[in-house]
Amino acid sequence: MKSIYSEALGDEFEKLHPEIRRRFGFSSEDKTAAIGRGTMERLWHGPFYTYPFLLLGTFRKIMFPEQGADVPFTIENYAYRDSFGRETVTWVRTFHAKRTRMFCAYMIQGPKRGVVVDYLGTHQHLAVDLHLSVAENGGMKIRSGEQRFYEGLLGFRFPMLFSGVAEVCEWYDEARGQFGISVVVSNRLWGRLFGYSGYFDVEWIDMTDKAVPDHVRPIREEARE
Repeated sequence: MKSIYSEALGDEFEKLHPEIRRRFGFSSEDKTAAIGRGTMERLWHGPFYTYPFLLLGTFRKIMFPEQGADVPFTIENYAYRDSFGRETVTWVRTFHAKRTRMFCAYMIQGPKRGVVVDYLGTHQHLAVDLHLSVAENGGMKIRSGEQRFYEGLLGFRFPMLFSGVAEVCEWYDEARGQFGISVVVSNRLWGRLFGYSGYFDVEWIDMTDKAVPDHVRPIREEARE
């Protein structure tokens, strides 16, 4: 079975660096998980007026206002089928800054939208279209697109004026023997809101006789894409 990223990229997937293909190439049928541990050389946020926006994100583990240098970092990627039968990959990031913060996301291959859909936060209230491409260094480039907010019977396209566009690149640095990542979230009016960059190692976990840990699963799952 192909991973959701391989499905989205098609033949372009083979142009990724072999280590990146492995990182983005497993599905729930492979019974494996990737646990990354490293250091974010820089964790930052934008000007003072972005602080309330970032603080609000902490309630659903989406964004946060902490910043710093050489911040210990963990990322947990598990592939599983959610309660709606959709192939899902967790992206649970933990930053051990002055205060430990988490940034949780759950990605699916949206059959209705034809792109990878990223549900942000523990309650999957925000669904974001992701557009994937291959970077010149063989890394995976991800740019966020349209966003939709769901709560109960409520559902609407989230205005980008009040949100941010994420640009992500994850690559493999052969000289260091580590994975690198760079994330920048910005708004066309408010400028750069939040981001981080650094390096990490990956431990591969055999999940043959193990269940996906409860702490990486969302509290609520959203059926709408």
